[in-house]
Amino acid sequence: MKSRPAPKSSSPKRKKTADGKRKASVSSQAPALESWNLRLYVAGQTPRSIAAFANLKRLCEEHLAGRYHIEVIDLAKHPHLAQSDQIVAIPTLVRKLPEPIKRVVGDLSNVEKVVVGMDLQEIVPR
Repeated sequence: MKSRPAPKSSSPKRKKTADGKRKASVSSQAPALESWNLRLYVAGQTPRSIAAFANLKRLCEEHLAGRYHIEVIDLAKHPHLAQSDQIVAIPTLVRKLPEPIKRVVGDLSNVEKVVVGMDLQEIVPR
């Protein structure tokens, strides 16, 4: 006697990942709360670098509270790290996640430029 495969459910609950493990799928109705990975390239403790970090921290608290990680890279101490993100001016903010990678150059004082450049306009401010 042949066994029949179980009928497939119309609502997929789990998906198989590339490594063969199963992962719960996210409903399209639930808002995605992505974690943002940001990298700020500066050169020492200059007034412009300090302002860029302060402006970035304020913007993240307003738009991404609890969902961001900022990594500050001081190119005065580690100049070889500029090559990985193709940094040609400082300060430069690089959004690593969510993809695609985005960049904004300057002290981040122009809030509108940063919001548009980092695609924060889609995030509802708190």
